[in-house]
Amino acid sequence: MVGNMSKKFNSFKEFYPYYLSEHQNLNCRRLHFAGSCLVITLIFVAILKSSYMLLWLLPVIGYGFAWVGHFFFEKNRPATFTYPLYSLIGDWVMFKDIIQGKLDI
Repeated sequence: MVGNMSKKFNSFKEFYPYYLSEHQNLNCRRLHFAGSCLVITLIFVAILKSSYMLLWLLPVIGYGFAWVGHFFFEKNRPATFTYPLYSLIGDWVMFKDIIQGKLDI
């Protein structure tokens, strides 16, 4: 597994190019996107059905899809382990960039 996990970032703006460099494989990005879509869907279902216990599945779905992408396709260590907050923000910014057509999947 590769990656520069020892670098310290002073801002999310500085971190995001690194984050994208760790998500070059299309299958990895697709899995991130699918996981994010399922997270949004699960939130809506939990609210609509007042089944708030379903929300415990959010990290399993969100991280599960992403980590499969990293371990099996990208062959790197997820940034979540070293940069948890920036990585979470990066997931949603990448999701937005995919929806806006700025990134391919």
